Amino acid sequence: MAGDVLASWHDTATRQAIVDFVEAAVEAVPPAERIAVFDNDGTLWCEKPMPIELMFTLRRLAAMAEEDPSLRGQQPWQAAYERDYQWLGDVITQHYAGDDTNVRVLMRGILAAFAGMSVDDYGAAAGQFVGGEQHPTLARSLAACGFVPMKELLGYLQANEFVTYIASGGNRDFMRGFAETIYGIPPERIIGSSNELEYQDHDGGGSVVYQSQPDVFDDGPAKPVRIWSRIGRRPILAGGNSNGDVPMLRFAGRTDRPSLRLLVLHDDAEREFDYTAGAEHALEQARAHGWTVVSVKNDWLRVFADL
Repeated sequence: MAGDVLASWHDTATRQAIVDFVEAAVEAVPPAERIAVFDNDGTLWCEKPMPIELMFTLRRLAAMAEEDPSLRGQQPWQAAYERDYQWLGDVITQHYAGDDTNVRVLMRGILAAFAGMSVDDYGAAAGQFVGGEQHPTLARSLAACGFVPMKELLGYLQANEFVTYIASGGNRDFMRGFAETIYGIPPERIIGSSNELEYQDHDGGGSVVYQSQPDVFDDGPAKPVRIWSRIGRRPILAGGNSNGDVPMLRFAGRTDRPSLRLLVLHDDAEREFDYTAGAEHALEQARAHGWTVVSVKNDWLRVFADL
């Protein structure tokens, strides 16, 4: 079975570790307890030159700055209007290094950008954006930026009665707009960051609408808390790629059950990107605790469907 569904993985020790874990879990763990959680950006799909959700937000911020010139001198509207991808990408790197100064600036813009929009309209817009836009450097649609080996892994797990979840720092409702189409993970199994919501009644059954205040930022220590509050079970597999995923990876597994921690290492500049910024602590933890590091360059026969 593994030979069929992990066809885009080289026959390496990493692939064997995955197969051995799944076979052990099938023998020792009841299906209801076969819980696997994955980060999204940089783990299931490409996150450079910036997370795709930021590209989506950028378009809205740029439109706001186009309508209101006074916003053009304020971040993050300035970066959006000037297409300053470097500033936006650096915000994420700074966050993983422990500096959230500009994350707070960015969040202020995101909250303002979508305040008053219904969750239905937001999810539909996210799905249309991912399905219709091109990646700025990879010459493929955003929807085609999912990592084929990771999608095969999700399918392999699901075929062996694992329940797969996404637990990401990205916006929950953004991912709900496309995750079922791309990954086969339905909306109710998406855990992510969120804004405060409000119900507004009307004749059409009412709407749930975004407010201009944050609710939760699902990264770092928040991930295990959110996973437990949503699932009520400790995962036995977790996959991530950055410092913000370390608490989730540490939370996965018990000493009396098979467990697997996967850390995706981006080391293939030819087919994707080569970087470790924002993953330094995660790599140290992987070395210290024997986590399985997935090398894009050495472990994946293909990265995308055509490459």
